[in-house]
Amino acid sequence: MFEEVNGKLSSKFVFNDFDEAMSFVNAVAKVANEHDHHPDISISWNTVVIECCTHSAGGVITDLDHSLAATISQLVEVGR
Repeated sequence: MFEEVNGKLSSKFVFNDFDEAMSFVNAVAKVANEHDHHPDISISWNTVVIECCTHSAGGVITDLDHSLAATISQLVEVGR
């Protein structure tokens, strides 16, 4: 689901409407806080783009990013 794009793990998620997209973003925020690792999130109506890199490591992809991306991917699989 996530792929490396411009030095970040990136994925685009499309939902039926804004409410579904925001519910997903709120679920991502919860797991990001649990991981103590926070992705960049962009939202446009029903589309959410998530990018993961470790800012404290100079903006590179680390194990933290792979772990968070895997957890986010599971959120989508469970929700659909």
